[in-house]
Amino acid sequence: MIQPEDITAHRGFCWKLDHFISKTRTKRLNRARKRKRERVRVGEMKNSGEGSSATLSVDERYKNWKSLIPVLYDWFANHNLVWPSLSCRWGPQFEQGTYKNRQHLYLSEQESTDGSMPNTLIIANCEVVKPRVAAAEHISEFNEEARSPFVKKYKTLIHPGEVNRIRELPQNNNIVATHTDSPDVLIWDLEAQPNRHPVIGASESIPDMILTGHTENATEFALAMSPAEHFVISGGRDNNVVLWSIQDAITSLGLGKSGGSSFARKEGLRLGPRGVFEGHDAAVEDVQFCPSSVLEFCSVGDDSCLILWDARSGNAPIVKVEKAHDDDLHCLDWNAHDTNLILTGSADNTVRIFDRRNLTAGGVGSPIYKFEGHKAPILSIQWCPDRASAFASAAEDGFLNIWDYDKVGNNKETARAKARPAPPGLFFQHGGHRDKIVDFHWNPAEPWTIASISDDVASTGGGGTLQIWRISDLIYRPEEEVIAELTKFKEHLTKCGPSEASKSSN
Repeated sequence: MIQPEDITAHRGFCWKLDHFISKTRTKRLNRARKRKRERVRVGEMKNSGEGSSATLSVDERYKNWKSLIPVLYDWFANHNLVWPSLSCRWGPQFEQGTYKNRQHLYLSEQESTDGSMPNTLIIANCEVVKPRVAAAEHISEFNEEARSPFVKKYKTLIHPGEVNRIRELPQNNNIVATHTDSPDVLIWDLEAQPNRHPVIGASESIPDMILTGHTENATEFALAMSPAEHFVISGGRDNNVVLWSIQDAITSLGLGKSGGSSFARKEGLRLGPRGVFEGHDAAVEDVQFCPSSVLEFCSVGDDSCLILWDARSGNAPIVKVEKAHDDDLHCLDWNAHDTNLILTGSADNTVRIFDRRNLTAGGVGSPIYKFEGHKAPILSIQWCPDRASAFASAAEDGFLNIWDYDKVGNNKETARAKARPAPPGLFFQHGGHRDKIVDFHWNPAEPWTIASISDDVASTGGGGTLQIWRISDLIYRPEEEVIAELTKFKEHLTKCGPSEASKSSN
């Protein structure tokens, strides 16, 4: 894992770091003085029995992380949310500029406790700054309580019930599915849906399609849309996995086409399932399609099982891995670059990789590796679209970790791991959130760019925090390539140093 001392020792002559140090020396001194005053205040609070040491340690950790933003990140944006949110997803990119691109971002907002704010699905216009454009001092100066100028609300839908999860249709990102606190899955054509004003008494938006098949209120997060064809799968508290084909319905309704969706009807088209799959003994927490096959998918649940399904072989599991983790399973993802690899995340605080070639119908199989680095249950995981061996995991501990499976067992990485206490394979840790991270999404249009969202009710009493960020390319690029670039830059600085400047002036 990249440590601050590694970067400052080997890359201290990088223009961004040099510029940051020269511009913020006074600010750091002021912050140090402020921290000293706070330590005195903390000591007084402890003596008087006030405060919480756990909360104070989170705040101190956050301050340390914020001071390193210009070193670790190429770009960063912080957006305060008034109401809690459980899901965020990137939509289509609709404009490309010289220094930044514009892209839709989908968010959920939960109903306020007093009922003055309904449940909503938000479509935001997001400005994504291009690599090596943002100035160091700009990305580190932000107000945690303010809304980011890079994120602007474009459209609001008043959603029937809570939005537990949002998933976009890969073939057309303007079409999304939402998992709610009812048995149904809702399909929306976001471009065609009218903008609504979330006020008291406002009527709910009408979904374009309602997928039926669950027998109990879902109130879960298991939802996926196939990258191969127009198929949807869902899991719920009825312990079932439900599969739908929505291709014909999309065509007949004209979804995804300008002016194609009709809102004259009073309710959306109701569509029954293509199959209901039974095999879990507890609630299904997550589902995922095989990237190369629309009829192969997998699921995990509170029964600690990982199940592989094939709709061509009936409604029973093909493989059921009992006790895939030591606790409930919360999330999973299927590698689009290598379809043999499946990631799982659990309440046992670990992430595990399974190779489906090693699994048998009898449920025998063990992970090929177990990643340990979180100190709380894992809530979300996803393979990186830009590197086959990399993935990210987010947890209730407030950290979003980026791992590289290829670094596990690497002799050079092993030597570095012995020199510092970092879990094998972990090469970056995002510490910008101060409470549990409930969802995140790699940007498919902008390499190494992530949107992450946290539920801050427990820590600050507020709604949540959306952060959009991209780590410095000096961290994830091959080491030899980075050293060559920085060496070349160092030579340039030497040639253009003060001595040369004084000679030319004489």
